[in-house]
Amino acid sequence: MPTPAARLRALLNQPGLLLMPGCHDALSAKLVEQAGFPVAFMSGFAVSAARLGLPDTGLISYGEMVEQGRNICGAVSIPLIGDGDTGFGNPLNVKRTVEGYARAGFACIMIEDQVMPKRCGHTQGKAVVGREEALLRLQAAVDMRNEGADILIMARTDARATDGLDEAIARCQAFAGIGADITFLEAPLNEAEMRRYCNEVPGPKMANLIEFGKTPLLPPAQLEAIGYKIAVYPLTLLNVSIKAMRMALTCIQRGEAAEVLAFTELQAAVGFPEYYAGEERYRAP
Repeated sequence: MPTPAARLRALLNQPGLLLMPGCHDALSAKLVEQAGFPVAFMSGFAVSAARLGLPDTGLISYGEMVEQGRNICGAVSIPLIGDGDTGFGNPLNVKRTVEGYARAGFACIMIEDQVMPKRCGHTQGKAVVGREEALLRLQAAVDMRNEGADILIMARTDARATDGLDEAIARCQAFAGIGADITFLEAPLNEAEMRRYCNEVPGPKMANLIEFGKTPLLPPAQLEAIGYKIAVYPLTLLNVSIKAMRMALTCIQRGEAAEVLAFTELQAAVGFPEYYAGEERYRAP
């Protein structure tokens, strides 16, 4: 069977836009796969929120992220792209992070150019490292891939918010030149900026669609026409799950019945039918 990285490469070579929901744990990843999506994204924002109950401000560690990723990748058969933040240190840390994500089962790792502690791309207080340091990080990631780590490299820049669109595009061009498989210019402010990025940077590109974020939520057909290959919805599942849980808690407080799945549907979602089938297969006569 092809490796996760090989399956993602095949998807990138096929025509059409890839719609990629974000996930934060094994169950949310399974729901993405059950819904028929070909690829999913492990969001650092969502993992920090779900695992620690903390904001995406660099508080979660490499060990926590890679462990969560191992559980997520082990729960599904579709390829996963994992948020590798800044690589958790200097270029040698970046290499270790890339290797660790590959061993965890990821098809691709995203490495960004923010300073540590990093921030969510659509929140305040961001800062990026200088271009030379950003390129050294990316070079280390590409080197680890070329040395045998079976994983793709997505290069992200947050320079649009700090240094302007020209610098962000220049960084993405340099990332592509080094050998990034996918580039990601975070938080363009309008369609014109999105078009300029797609026109001036070669290779596959990703659009980040956050509800009430800084980038317009354009429909998939328009994103594809602009030149994007991937559209990620990193926080939608986390967002709606928080909303649903709050509504259920309100119902409990009021003594009302919450709107829930039938128990059989809940069991199916987490895999009871498959487990029961396994019990029957291995039942002693």
